[in-house]
Amino acid sequence: MSTVNPAVPAAQVKAVRGFNRFYTQRIGVLDPYLGSDFSLTEVRVLYELAHRDQPTAAELGRDLALDAGYLSRILRRFESRGWLARSPSPADARQSLLMLTDSGHEVFAPLQQRSRDEAAALLAQLAPEQRSRLIEAMETLQRVLDKPGNAPRTVLLRDPRPGDFGWVVQQHGELYLREWGYNEEFEGLVAGIVAKYIENHDPSCEKCWIAEVDGQRAGSVFLVRRSATVAQLRLLILTPEARGLGLGGRLTDECIAFARAMGYRKVVLWTQSHLLAARAIYAARGFRIVKTERNDAYGKQLASETWELKL
Repeated sequence: MSTVNPAVPAAQVKAVRGFNRFYTQRIGVLDPYLGSDFSLTEVRVLYELAHRDQPTAAELGRDLALDAGYLSRILRRFESRGWLARSPSPADARQSLLMLTDSGHEVFAPLQQRSRDEAAALLAQLAPEQRSRLIEAMETLQRVLDKPGNAPRTVLLRDPRPGDFGWVVQQHGELYLREWGYNEEFEGLVAGIVAKYIENHDPSCEKCWIAEVDGQRAGSVFLVRRSATVAQLRLLILTPEARGLGLGGRLTDECIAFARAMGYRKVVLWTQSHLLAARAIYAARGFRIVKTERNDAYGKQLASETWELKL
């Protein structure tokens, strides 16, 4: 007989079970799914077949966490109705490639539209602000529960939009306080750098990149003009959730490539000796320390460093 993990408070277990009961009832999972003769699992299989490029049964079973025998019975039923076609896999003769037929797509299309309509009806009951809060909560739930490596991360580097600059200042203030104990003076420094960039930005020789991971802001970097021949890399930061994806290197590489394209002869930057991850990124790309000095700032005793890269 299984028992509840004693490390998890009973009140938290009760809260999760209560949410599960509420949500399954709210979206109608316990009713005939989408008013059809299909089970929820069968509709999930139809969805994957409609949106994937000829998967194998093994791939479907793995990704949907379905028993092989159960999935096989579903696929045989679809095939007997003329909704599913198979072709030999050129990579493995023991496997078949699966695809929906035109009849299969005709069966699935109204189910998909009904699902969209039900989701829209649910959201229509909410004010715009409530919808945003709901979607944000759903995305948080998915990110927290999803095991690392379950799915490829969607990474995007883009130009800044309204709201991004405030986010950059906030992230620096919060992360440097939490991880290094910096006080509010550091946030003030960052706010000044960002304000100066906004007021004096010259797009012909300066640029900012915002990194996104799975649609969420995850990092930033700025390249600004110091002189006609020297550019400065500033405000490279990544959220903890985005670390380990190589994003810091990508952002730095974008700065270097842009500087070369704009005709700069050198890129300089200012950092602290304890920021080991950032220093490793710079060193790997050929930056060299040209100056080190003691610096009592932001409530800390720091060893500040100036690095440069000749282009």
